[in-house]
Amino acid sequence: MPDYKQYYIVHASPDDLFKALTLAETIQLWTGYPAEMKAEEGFEFSLFDGDISGKNLELKPGKEIIQQWYFDGQEEASIVRIILHPHKKGTSVELRHSNIPEEVFDEFRTGWDEYYFGRLQEFYK
Repeated sequence: MPDYKQYYIVHASPDDLFKALTLAETIQLWTGYPAEMKAEEGFEFSLFDGDISGKNLELKPGKEIIQQWYFDGQEEASIVRIILHPHKKGTSVELRHSNIPEEVFDEFRTGWDEYYFGRLQEFYK
């Protein structure tokens, strides 16, 4: 199964971006969809009105988010790691998404670029 790695610049502080990625109310603002999320390790979340679901594995406020994303019937865990670095324009984001099922890889690559971090970049313009 393929992996995806990408970098983004978001015009928000690492602390603000961490909150935007881990608080349901803020996620709903930048996505426009219902979200179930808490900044708690072990919390099972649902984003984009249920299109994405998973579990928070490790959270380091303002620094890093590690999640498992669920795919039906997948034996090996799909892990999302979002690393936040201070940047002169806000935050440099390093995204690593491993073990993406082959049949949805292109959809997820587009989703990360346009609907996830693309929307966050628009939200924090």
